Amino acid sequence: MTSIGRMRSVVLDCPDTQVLAEFYRDLLGWEIIYAGYDEEDGWTVLSDGGPIRIGFQRAADYRPPRWPDPEHPQQFHLDLMVDDLDVAENQALELGARKADVQPSPDSFRVFLDPADHPFCLCVD
Repeated sequence: MTSIGRMRSVVLDCPDTQVLAEFYRDLLGWEIIYAGYDEEDGWTVLSDGGPIRIGFQRAADYRPPRWPDPEHPQQFHLDLMVDDLDVAENQALELGARKADVQPSPDSFRVFLDPADHPFCLCVD
C-alpha cells in the first residue's frame, strides 16, 4: 500500500505554548527548534533532530480534557517508554506533571497530566 503522506508533527492545543513546550523539552530531552511566543504567532515546535516533531499551538478558547471523563475526552495522548516507572514518575512530577487520579495498570503504565491537562503515559515493557 502506498502512503498518501508522511508524519511530520503531533500538535497540541494549549493556552501557553512556551510553558507546554518547555515541559516536554525537559521531559523528553528534545530541543525547541521554533519559538513563536508572541500573541500573533502562538506556535512552538520541539524536535529530537529526526523527522518527527511535536508542535504546540495557542488556543485562546482552550478547554482541557478531563481524563477519563467521556464528557471531556482526552482527544489524544502520548505513550512514552521509560526504563524505571518510579524514577520517571518522580522526574515527571518535578517538571510539573500531575499524576492522574485513575491508574488502570500502574505496574505497566502510569497516567499523568501535563501543564495544560493533556494526559500522557509513562510505560514499561
